[in-house]
Amino acid sequence: MTVVTGCTAKQNATSVAQSQQQVPSPLAVTMLARYESGQYGVSAAEILDYHPQSNSIFVVNAESGQVDILDASIIGSAQAAKDPLALNNLTKRATLNLASDLKLARLGSVNSVAIFDNLLAVAIERGDGKDNPVQGRGFIGFYTLDNTGKATYLHAVEVGYLPDNVVFTHGGNKVVVANEGEPNDAYTVDPEGSISIININNNVPEQQATNINFNDFNIQSARHHELPKGVKINGPKSSISQDLEPEYIAISHDSSQAFVSLQENNAIAVIDLKSQRVERIIDLGSKDYGLAKNAFDASDKDGKVNIQTYPGVYGLYQPDTIASYSIDGADFIVTANEGDARDYAGFSEETRAGKLTLDTNHPQFDAIQDKKQLGRLKVTTSIGDTDNDGDIDKIYSYGSRSFSIWDAQGKQVFDSGNDFERITADRLGINFNNHNSKNKGDNRSDDKGPEPEALALGSIDGRQYAFIGLERTSGFMIYDITEPQHAYFVDYIVNRDFAPKFEIEDGVVTKGDPSVVGDLGPEGMKFIAAHKSPNGKPLLLIANEVSGTTVAYQLQK
Repeated sequence: MTVVTGCTAKQNATSVAQSQQQVPSPLAVTMLARYESGQYGVSAAEILDYHPQSNSIFVVNAESGQVDILDASIIGSAQAAKDPLALNNLTKRATLNLASDLKLARLGSVNSVAIFDNLLAVAIERGDGKDNPVQGRGFIGFYTLDNTGKATYLHAVEVGYLPDNVVFTHGGNKVVVANEGEPNDAYTVDPEGSISIININNNVPEQQATNINFNDFNIQSARHHELPKGVKINGPKSSISQDLEPEYIAISHDSSQAFVSLQENNAIAVIDLKSQRVERIIDLGSKDYGLAKNAFDASDKDGKVNIQTYPGVYGLYQPDTIASYSIDGADFIVTANEGDARDYAGFSEETRAGKLTLDTNHPQFDAIQDKKQLGRLKVTTSIGDTDNDGDIDKIYSYGSRSFSIWDAQGKQVFDSGNDFERITADRLGINFNNHNSKNKGDNRSDDKGPEPEALALGSIDGRQYAFIGLERTSGFMIYDITEPQHAYFVDYIVNRDFAPKFEIEDGVVTKGDPSVVGDLGPEGMKFIAAHKSPNGKPLLLIANEVSGTTVAYQLQK
């Protein structure tokens, strides 16, 4: 059985020495509490937030259109779990059914939750009435919470198309929503991506939202010249405003700006929350896999850990979750660089490198013919023909298998390089780059590797930490980011048994028993500061999408 809940001193020292040649701050990580929904592969635990007044954890049960309310009071007296795989000591207090409360037809999945004081905001998607399931305008449902965790419905506010993330500003006077505006599968309907702002007055949300679109960046519009050339625009027949897809939001330290990841576009939009306009769009560029610090494993068919460089191959950062923190009034943006392709029945940019028409002078011309090298790597056909002669001159893959730190102007000040693959390979061997719906090592090397997606930041005893969840391999990385330019690896924590055979396909368990495997697919994270924690110590809450489990870890120096 392979259950890893932290590095040994030797492993930790080795990993750090290889990574940044620094000694990490000690941080003890202990699992205290866990909830098993018993639902697998159906997004039963996706995004979460915490209500300290009632010791309640609110967890998105996405496809059900509901939010589960868990009783976290046991954390106040819980001890370290003796069997983390089997722990199931959190109980469900209640469930919010948004369809019942909003009383609207065509409501779909719940996508996000956020809490400020005693106000809860929940994002839910809606169909358009033309059999397109998420192409209608979505809603934010608002609830008031009491000291027992009971939620009382207030009202709902219509926002943009497919609200994917909802956050409060730091003072709680605004709710900001990222509306992804995703196309339908046929790619015949592509709603505009947008940002919605809902003002909060005396803890009461206004009835209407202000919607900020990207129309001014369309071709022949006033600000089209401001769109950086590197922003990835490739939806067929879509305008710029339709093609841009807001994914996740971070708020600046003074709540004057919102930093919004545009994942498919490999960009970040900066929103001025005072003037309620798009301040600018930042092109994130690409990662050079020809550099030793960025070496990666590109094949799921080589049967081994095979981390190497590939000159002429690049990774688009394409962050999913983003967060921000400040140092002396300067904001820094932290990104989990998952990557994402447009892959629909009506349009797909995704292919294998072996199927590219590659320039014969490209240094990887031979390697793409070999499935044990680059042939299996998933890449985009939308960019890479730099001289417009019909063949690919630069190979671009999805995501960068890392996390990054950027300043507020979009300059990268740190990237974790190939740490995630190297450290998991060192720790797990062939079980690195695993799938999250079956135990098969090296299975995701041709895709996006460990696939960093979830992200949370927290301050503990004067040190700033980043926690990055690996969606496929599972578990999370811990980095000390107190000095952004000199961030360093601290630990890797994973509660997963890589031995049992199991498979989950389309929400159905087709082989084995996933309940014995542990936590699969971290999707959402929430850091709880000591003064808000049930036991007076910092916590990290994690919602695991594939295993449907919610976990509370204690963090202590």
